[in-house]
Amino acid sequence: MAAFETLLSPVILFFVLGVLAAAARSDLSVPEPLAKSLSLYLMAAIGLKGGVQVSQAGFSPQLLQAALAGLTLSFALPLLAFALLRAFARLDRLNAGAVAAHYGSVSIVTFVTVSDALTRSGMAPAGYMVAVMALMETPAIITGLLLARGAGTLSGGQRGKLLREVLLNGSVVLLLGAFLIGLAIGKQRFEPIAPVFVTGFTGLLCLFLLDMGLIAMRRLRDSRALTWRLIALGVVLPLVNGSIGLATAALLGLDPGTGAALAMLAASASYIAVPAAVRLAMPDADPGIYLSMSLAVTFPFNILLGIPLVIQLAPLVLA
Repeated sequence: MAAFETLLSPVILFFVLGVLAAAARSDLSVPEPLAKSLSLYLMAAIGLKGGVQVSQAGFSPQLLQAALAGLTLSFALPLLAFALLRAFARLDRLNAGAVAAHYGSVSIVTFVTVSDALTRSGMAPAGYMVAVMALMETPAIITGLLLARGAGTLSGGQRGKLLREVLLNGSVVLLLGAFLIGLAIGKQRFEPIAPVFVTGFTGLLCLFLLDMGLIAMRRLRDSRALTWRLIALGVVLPLVNGSIGLATAALLGLDPGTGAALAMLAASASYIAVPAAVRLAMPDADPGIYLSMSLAVTFPFNILLGIPLVIQLAPLVLA
């Protein structure tokens, strides 16, 4: 029942609207400046709210455990993806490494969506998961580069540029910066701006996911590089990685909401930070493969099925 209610939430239905509109070749679109503004708003809002929650609850051993678990998952999950991409999808080493990097890093939009769904289901994740999410963006990129042996071919200047791309990625800077601001100001100073960052959050998320639905479907429709094996892995990897994330949450003793958020972080695939790094470090890798898999296959799967599934399973596994 909880899964059905999640599917009928306005956020998910707006994503479906975008998918259907693009499938029907409608000229519906969200202007690029508005899409960027919505993205900035969502990153700032989720970071601020997480920082405020941590300022109320304080730092705890569980926060440190979740952060270490997130880092470990981000480093390790690309290894499994790489093995499957080589053995099952028969990708060459370069493209397998490029795709694997996406499946250890995280999708911020997936996290924002699952956080909203969990909160409405009465299982709001701990605020510190925002920091865990930010920590999980980078390690997978390093693992993917090592697997593809791309880093060794970079000049000193290219390595420096890659490091800046990874560590100073706009989404990471805004998330961590907003988190630190929320941590510094606390609940009382946050209240005057809460109507902007809390009341309007779900409505603006609906518009953002409408745009993501349009983009995902158009990317899938136009892609010529995806084989049925790659599409299958785009569904299997989030299921396997999400199960590993949920099992990790159980070992840590996390509550259902926080554990579900960790599971979805593990299940997600980056389509913002990692493509930027891969484009620089492995320019010969095919974006028609790595971007189409993460954005056009895994992202819609997680939004439409992964999130309802983890909301259903988390209370049973983490009770």
